Amino acid sequence: MTPNEIYLDNSATTPLCDEARDAWLSAVENFGNPSSLHARGSAAARALEEARRTIATSLGLRNGDLIFTASGSEANNIAILGRAYAKARFRERHAKIISTASEHASVRLPLERLREDGFDLHLLPTPKGAIDLGALASILDRNTALVTVMHTNNETGAVHDVAAITRLVRKAAPDALIHCDATQGALHGCRDLSTLGVDMITFSAHKLEGPHGIGALWIGRDLIKRGAIAPIILGGGQESGLRSGTSDLPSAAAFAAAVTRAAGAYASEIAQISSLREYLLSKLSGDEALAEARANIPIKAAPHIISITLPSIKSETMLNHLSARGIYISSGSACSSHKREPSAALSSFGLTAREADTTIRVSLGRRNTAADIDAFCEALADGIRTLVRF
Repeated sequence: MTPNEIYLDNSATTPLCDEARDAWLSAVENFGNPSSLHARGSAAARALEEARRTIATSLGLRNGDLIFTASGSEANNIAILGRAYAKARFRERHAKIISTASEHASVRLPLERLREDGFDLHLLPTPKGAIDLGALASILDRNTALVTVMHTNNETGAVHDVAAITRLVRKAAPDALIHCDATQGALHGCRDLSTLGVDMITFSAHKLEGPHGIGALWIGRDLIKRGAIAPIILGGGQESGLRSGTSDLPSAAAFAAAVTRAAGAYASEIAQISSLREYLLSKLSGDEALAEARANIPIKAAPHIISITLPSIKSETMLNHLSARGIYISSGSACSSHKREPSAALSSFGLTAREADTTIRVSLGRRNTAADIDAFCEALADGIRTLVRF
């Protein structure tokens, strides 16, 4: 980025940190295939396992398998489809799968495929970003094969009480597996992922200043050995047989370096980002020029994501207005920003289709400053004053 650019789209992706870049450049010299049996391959395999251990330890993950994937989306697909197709009886009995109406597309679309295949899919609404635990309890039973709930919503910043959901599921549906998409929550509000108590966790490197093109799925309780998850990518049997394909050692090493850096600085950086969030919210509520903009505040909010509904100005129009000034935000999830249908997450939150079409997302990172917020608010006010409404 140039010195004049202001990047407020950290939930879409983050700049690569120096530690990750250095680790990638160092590991790329170790070009052996970790699956090869010769010395060069063995060295690469040891480095890959070291990266795997570093990531798991840094995130508090124990007694399980960390599977490298090409993305968080792939990890979500493996968790959901792999669980559903692991046992023939799940399809034969129309097993129940429970999730929310505000999940990321990489969860929502595999679930829709399973519904088409005959699974009994239940999607809980999330008004103001909250899940009704009573409603969840009413549909849990022994025919439940999977419950998948995100930790932090990528569009609204709503944080779900995954640990409470886990306790409920363990009691009412003890045979069900629990998956959590923690792509936006890992080291952005949750320091120790083991506190969630779930069976499977998704997270991704590029949300943590690591490289694009690598994510991870943690799977606990010897579930792979027990056949509780079936592979959906077949081939050479890498990643405990669950995700075949030649391992990307440089990206894994960079992923580990990024996680180590973020974990070590977690407390100070979350405090900084939380302070910036409060500063932005105070500007929105206290500046007369911004009075028409409304922050959508979840019942429990992440520190780094702020959803703002504009006064009848299309989000894409405002995004272009800000981008022309070197200020970068999002109109929602970067993965679905080119789609025309209303956001499922915003609709479930309680916004109308019109409101969803006029909602932007600001997502903060450790490199942002109060001066960035001031510049954003000034440009936002200018847009509210001058842009065409509909």
